Amino acid sequence: MNELQMEKVLNINTTGEQRGFMTSLHYHRYEPTPYSALELFFKEYNLTSHDHVVDFGCGKGRLNFYLNHHFNTNVVGVEMNEAFYMEALENKQSYLKNYRNRADRINFYCVLAEEYEISPDENKFYFFNPFAVQILTNVVKNIMISFEKNQREIDLILYYPSEDYIFYLEKLTPFELVYEMNLPENNPNERFLVYRLEPFEQKE
Repeated sequence: MNELQMEKVLNINTTGEQRGFMTSLHYHRYEPTPYSALELFFKEYNLTSHDHVVDFGCGKGRLNFYLNHHFNTNVVGVEMNEAFYMEALENKQSYLKNYRNRADRINFYCVLAEEYEISPDENKFYFFNPFAVQILTNVVKNIMISFEKNQREIDLILYYPSEDYIFYLEKLTPFELVYEMNLPENNPNERFLVYRLEPFEQKE
């Protein structure tokens, strides 16, 4: 199923890339994860309706609608760009015309990633290289604080990960690489990595 076909199934419009200049060098340009990559990854990496996924730099909400459609998963999109945030809300209204009973399972917030307050039930966090590693450091610190208050298995899902992200997570955090998927592209960066933090009692 190609991009436009999937958009029609979900009744949304998330295509296109960001134009113009970013207001901060620490935040990267918007580009949605290709549906073809999502299909390959989520055939191997399973979610359930009990999972709570946060997409940092969600843009127009593609990942959120895709996951809710396929897994009825609770999804949150965090987006600093007000224009994209408004488009995500418009997409939500369109999506809910076909999935009326799922409104409470899809939410968007227009806030800086490092200022988003992690909920105790959120356990999956998605990053398509949305910002510089300095921002990632603060986001992961917030996740760690939430973990200390309410220990649960937490996964960080990285698509097209930068070397800075990998170095930080592997050298400076307790997260451990548990899964890697290389996509059938010539670009070695075209891959998914999953880093996991488990409750302390499970490690003993």
